[in-house]
Amino acid sequence: MDINVPLILFLLVAGTGVVTLVDRVLWAGKRKAAIAKVQESFSELTEEQKEEDKKYQAAIATASAEPSYVEISKSFFPLLALVFVVRSFIIEPFQIPSESMVPTLEVGDFIAVNKFTYGIRLPILRTKVLDINDPERGDVMVFFPPNEKRYFIKRVIGLPGDKVRIQNNRLFINGVEVPREHVSDVIPTNPGEFCFSVGGVYKVMEETIDGKKHIMRNCSTPSSAGLAYSSVVPEGHYFMMGDNRDNSGDSRKFGMVPEERIVGKAFVIWMHWDKFLSIPSFSRVGSI
Repeated sequence: MDINVPLILFLLVAGTGVVTLVDRVLWAGKRKAAIAKVQESFSELTEEQKEEDKKYQAAIATASAEPSYVEISKSFFPLLALVFVVRSFIIEPFQIPSESMVPTLEVGDFIAVNKFTYGIRLPILRTKVLDINDPERGDVMVFFPPNEKRYFIKRVIGLPGDKVRIQNNRLFINGVEVPREHVSDVIPTNPGEFCFSVGGVYKVMEETIDGKKHIMRNCSTPSSAGLAYSSVVPEGHYFMMGDNRDNSGDSRKFGMVPEERIVGKAFVIWMHWDKFLSIPSFSRVGSI
């Protein structure tokens, strides 16, 4: 079950905010009135005597005491509100859970996602209220696929109106092959990988899309030579693929991604943490 962090954070902000507001306009006034009543009851005491009178001090403490839920709400509301605003409109952190973007992103990478570069959206509802930039080919984007509630991260391959064709493990956009250069061959070692199961070899390539270079890999097998795909990206949609092409579900499987399901643009790796009991590493820190 996926945890809806934005919704939980919103409910926490709303709850602590309501308690803080009610305390300010109602309960705080009642406490002040109670304190004034205590002071009136002990009006015969001088200020020096009040400081030493245990009954007076106890009465003042009781009258001014805030319920624990009020104290907690007032303490946490500013911090929760700040985190909510930053995550909703500026930057949101994510951890990479799968190998779909290997070698660009590895399992355990912690990334930061720019939430405003593609436009300002309302939290929870994801309704865009301000246009800023459109996604570009080669961007690494976080989104919700159609009919999915989980976050996905893939690379933008096709823009609205583009004709995307994949033939013999080669990518064509609007009839032009995307340039790539061979980097190395890698023999798969994980039995759970498709390439291992079919006895293939990973071809590691440097691919260039609209001047942006990135490393990707394909599984080269005799059976993949004749496979083909072709489609035109509808208006308001985007064609997405992982850099680990044959171990990544992409728009050929889950369909084109509607503009309203975009979350943001991944732009930096800020930490790597393989397992809970392992030591976090900063060796992979850098831009995406």
